[in-house]
Amino acid sequence: MKRIPARPDLGHLKKQAKALLASYRGGDPAALSRFRDALPAAARKDDAAIAALGLRLHDAQSCLAREYGFVSWVDLQGFVLARIAQANDPTRAVLLWLRAAYAGEISGGNNLARPAVAARLLEESPGLLGDDPHLACAIGDEDVLRQTIARDPDWVRRAGGPLSLPPLNAVAFSSLVQLPAFRERLRACAKLLLDAGADPNQAIGSRWPPASLAAPSVEDRLSALYGAAGQNRDVEITRLLLDAGADPNDGESLYHSLEAPACTRLLLKAGARVGGTNALYRVLDLDQLESLQLLLAHGGDPNEAAPGEPTSDWGRPLLWAIRRRRSAAHIEALLDAGADASVRTPEGVDARRLALRFGLTEVAQLLAQRAGGDAQLPPDDEFIAACARGDGPAARRILAEHPQVISTLSPTQLRLLPELAAQPGCGAAVQLMVELGWPVATTGGDWDGSALNHAVFRGDAALARFLLAHGAAWTEQHGFGDNVSGSLSWASLNQPTDDGDWVGCAEALVAHGMPGAQPDPGGSDGVLVDGRLKRFSDEVTDYLLGASRVP
Repeated sequence: MKRIPARPDLGHLKKQAKALLASYRGGDPAALSRFRDALPAAARKDDAAIAALGLRLHDAQSCLAREYGFVSWVDLQGFVLARIAQANDPTRAVLLWLRAAYAGEISGGNNLARPAVAARLLEESPGLLGDDPHLACAIGDEDVLRQTIARDPDWVRRAGGPLSLPPLNAVAFSSLVQLPAFRERLRACAKLLLDAGADPNQAIGSRWPPASLAAPSVEDRLSALYGAAGQNRDVEITRLLLDAGADPNDGESLYHSLEAPACTRLLLKAGARVGGTNALYRVLDLDQLESLQLLLAHGGDPNEAAPGEPTSDWGRPLLWAIRRRRSAAHIEALLDAGADASVRTPEGVDARRLALRFGLTEVAQLLAQRAGGDAQLPPDDEFIAACARGDGPAARRILAEHPQVISTLSPTQLRLLPELAAQPGCGAAVQLMVELGWPVATTGGDWDGSALNHAVFRGDAALARFLLAHGAAWTEQHGFGDNVSGSLSWASLNQPTDDGDWVGCAEALVAHGMPGAQPDPGGSDGVLVDGRLKRFSDEVTDYLLGASRVP
């Protein structure tokens, strides 16, 4: 593993990644070998196969990061910035370390926790945290905690340290518990603090913007249990807290535990109430069948009204499951628990017809069996169902028989285009709908975006190119008050999907009229697109700046 110098230069690392990419594109055997050794996508492939991958800058950055011992370029960047701060401003270095160890709602920002970065910084700078016992909580230093409690038994009940955290919260929220090297240490510290009288229900105000470390939220309270079960999803600390009397109905823990059924099970066994938490809707967002079954087995109401009723179009879990295109197994679990198979949308559309609108033929068959009926669809829904399941011949036949069918579709029916564009695996259905005349700029989905906004958000460059070639425009707005360049900005920085191609999306947008980028005259790391300051990933930024220089 390569060592990073004491005063690393992020700009130099960026140049190294670009040089590696240039060598790769030139067929350099050494570059191909580096990718084979470090990049999972190239592992065990021969030179020809690696060359055929068409690797890009983000792949070179990932390769370089892994050579330095990090799993991602973002982790490497975070480490370098912290090392620079350590050399120039030790106080800021500790704050940057805390932002790696704790997510923004604890450390005061909008960052995700990056435990591997925090651990690497400690490894290379053992004295970084000094002797503050609150910082010792973050790394599970049991000896320091024992000595502090011996001197001042009441210390376990007071907030303190750079993040103003009670010791138990400092332990429970530390993301280092996700790493084997720190896991048992932090668990031992949680037990020590509880045995010493720490309040298992002590909570702090969230620091997530617009709140801050200096002005935490008064309304959004975060318990130690939420840190253990909802954020770090550590079963043992969750169990310790519940055994000590932590309230499982803290308003956060159950909802956020659903990706870890073992934690969900502990919370429910301890008396967590499902009703009123929105957990049933959240678990359907996550496609977690086991957690869904747990919620239903512990009193979850399969007919619970969604928040916002009676205005919601998806006001029951069964309808929400269909909207999220969940499997027949999910639907069957809801029905077995008593979900009303005859439930309808505000427009009067029953669950079976809704399933067909979303291309869920197997689900529709199940619902027909349970609801007792399989009525013939009217032409508009027959057409929609054919499009949604990607059946081109059937859709074209119906359109030939009913040439005006698209003009008769309701606003809710038209919004199926962006709804499907927001979901992976629906590209063929979206393309068929657009080819047959569906209004391409129709908005919908969770954030009221057009199909192009949703495609770019997911990094689906092929679908973005198709939509642009069929009349979509980069200026199409979404519900957060920006256009497709804003969708590209947020998604390229946060990468909401594992396999997104946001450079490909940028290329498609520029090819269809979106201007390239200009450097920010103010000197920030952002760029100007159509006169508006935006931030993108390094790779997308480089492409957009280059596009503006093309004559």
